[in-house]
Amino acid sequence: MPRNVVVLGAGAIGCNVSTDLARAGHAPIVVDPWPAQVEALRTRGLRITLPDGEELAPPVEALHLCDFASHRRTYETYDVALIVMKSQDARWMADFVRPHLAPDAVVVGLMNGMNDEAIASVVGRERTVGACIELAAELFVPGETLRKTPRGRSWFALGELDGRMTPRLEMLRDLLSCAAQVTTTARIRDAKWTKLVTNSMVLSPFAMLGLQSYEAIQDPQLSELIRRIGCETIAVGAAHGYRLQPIFGLTEAEFGAHAGNAPGAIADKLVATLAGHIGKRSRNTALQDLMKQRRSETDYINGLVVELGRLAGVPTPGNSAVCDIVRRIERGELGPSIENMGLLDLDGGG
Repeated sequence: MPRNVVVLGAGAIGCNVSTDLARAGHAPIVVDPWPAQVEALRTRGLRITLPDGEELAPPVEALHLCDFASHRRTYETYDVALIVMKSQDARWMADFVRPHLAPDAVVVGLMNGMNDEAIASVVGRERTVGACIELAAELFVPGETLRKTPRGRSWFALGELDGRMTPRLEMLRDLLSCAAQVTTTARIRDAKWTKLVTNSMVLSPFAMLGLQSYEAIQDPQLSELIRRIGCETIAVGAAHGYRLQPIFGLTEAEFGAHAGNAPGAIADKLVATLAGHIGKRSRNTALQDLMKQRRSETDYINGLVVELGRLAGVPTPGNSAVCDIVRRIERGELGPSIENMGLLDLDGGG
């Protein structure tokens, strides 16, 4: 087991992972830019509402970003750094922690998107391990989180960027097993792209429409939109050499990607599985960002699909239309609303 663990980010996912690590005896340092959240975790601990009850996790050693460099434990080095923030924070947070890493440290981005190369460009590929995660949670009040996927249904996949199966993957699997069901894979990039297919369909599309219920996909217009987006993302990934992988704990037989299923059927399976894991009602991470008037990860998910589609000559009008609407919401021109469905231009973008 690693001696020193630092968790960079104490948002909805980071605070759950941090407190799970602390209760398992790993004593992580937790670093976050939100002073009120840092103070709550440091003094009161974390109140966790789960589908089947409520827990109170004890306080953890939490620090504000500006206090990290002067903290006594930062004179030591860290064996494991977990970056649990938004995609737009991956590179600068890797640079932030780089001076504090042990020579053989490992850095893992527990986040959405395809950010491993950005992290590796800062800390080195030899220090970077990829991760694909399923853990849904909300955080609006400091020190209080709604965790929609309990530990038994949370799922992480870990993999080396070069596909090797290494002892440190086993170390990380043992470390993180307190927070989720953890698997290791030789194809982490493919797994991450498969998760991005799911995210492209449900994060920003639901957020721009202000939707909190997966029952909304019964609406034929919305169902067609998210299936179209999923098929676009699958096509773009295929053009760049990504092969879809079973995620969310699905077996290959359940997933059907290698059984001749059409992209639309695969897209439907991913959305249905995710909805079954987190429940019918959920304010996803993109909707939480828009509600907090923060920048979402849209440019790093749907926007990435548009960019890579352009490079490969694959049209992406659905993903492009979602990006346009979300950017207008982020500029304050619109609010999340079902009425935004009427503003989608599925013929002019991508």
